[in-house]
Amino acid sequence: MFIDGVRTPFGRAGEKGMYWRTRADDLSVKTIRALLDRNPQIPLDRYDDVAIAATTQEGDQGLTLGRTAAILAGLPLGVPGFAIDRMCAGALTAATTMGSGVGFGAYDVAIAGGVEHMGHHPLGSGAEPNPRFVAEQLVSADALNMGKTAERLHDRFPGLTRERSDEYAMRSQQKAAAAYEAGLIQPDLVPVAIESDTGWGLAERDEGLRPETNRETLATLKTPFRPHGRVTAGNASGLNDGATASILASTAAVKEFGLKPRMRMVNFGFAGVEPEVMGLGPIPSTEKALQRAGLKIDDIGLFELNEAFAVQVLSFLDHFGIPDDDPSVNPYGGAIAFGHPLASSGVRLMNQLSRQFAEHPEVRYGVTAMCVGLGQGGTIIWENTNWNGKKHARAAASKGRN
Repeated sequence: MFIDGVRTPFGRAGEKGMYWRTRADDLSVKTIRALLDRNPQIPLDRYDDVAIAATTQEGDQGLTLGRTAAILAGLPLGVPGFAIDRMCAGALTAATTMGSGVGFGAYDVAIAGGVEHMGHHPLGSGAEPNPRFVAEQLVSADALNMGKTAERLHDRFPGLTRERSDEYAMRSQQKAAAAYEAGLIQPDLVPVAIESDTGWGLAERDEGLRPETNRETLATLKTPFRPHGRVTAGNASGLNDGATASILASTAAVKEFGLKPRMRMVNFGFAGVEPEVMGLGPIPSTEKALQRAGLKIDDIGLFELNEAFAVQVLSFLDHFGIPDDDPSVNPYGGAIAFGHPLASSGVRLMNQLSRQFAEHPEVRYGVTAMCVGLGQGGTIIWENTNWNGKKHARAAASKGRN
């Protein structure tokens, strides 16, 4: 069961970003501490494990984050922890790992999350890819550049035009702005004290939001990954810093501590694809998860898809026959607006899906899915704990696919 989830506001990476003088592990500690404070009915010594993901595990983002962050957050020394890496799907994998432990009976309560400080640790920093990848033509050199893999999706599917990507990106920004205005994002945001040249302040809002985005401005942006390309800073997620954390618990723990689950993990799937078109990864991972759950895509009423690139989401929608503007897809907006601090993003998707479930008791199943660098995809299928069988099934049937 997904009990609760929180995140820091996501900041822009780099010296001008709000977290430039904030340690990565402190961001993670902040989210864990907030979870403990929000759920005081769970005794601290009853947490069975802590998994914190990071893509670049070095410096203030290294040293077995799950363990160090747990200690710094005030959990007893008897609570173990570990670090995990599946690049962008780090927190997603932390959740499936802990969820599997709960399902197996090894855990009653566990914490899963992720952190990425791309200002301190740019993607690929400190890494030394094996020269065999390129020398033996195991992958194209372009496969190590995520922006170039997104351009390849445009090449492979001519219907995925820049205009469609820009239109999708504009809607993401508009939906995120509307969600903030309606107070739908703030309940799971953890304010963070930040230091700058002007003194101390408080980060309370995602730094990369651009509600003024319009078609005309998007059309003028340069294409950094290829001359006359189609991927721009406007139709892709940014470089960001931020952290997330969530609590997963067993049915027994829910009863023992009087918890109110926000959703239930049904099944999950991870899959590999050609690294050169890594954005296609969520398609086979979703098909695998659906098959294992005994469900079809029409059974899914809400989708939280990570917007690493607009074209990547559009390829998923086209494959499953879902319109670009389907209201069941990222109703609050996505990473193009909020940001994508790599390994942390999975829990943001979970937070937003669980909030949407509460608004839509007629929807039984939802999906969180994302593409992963080097050619992977990850998907979790969730069940709405607010769903009420026959009554809502009839309501859903009267509204069509949703």
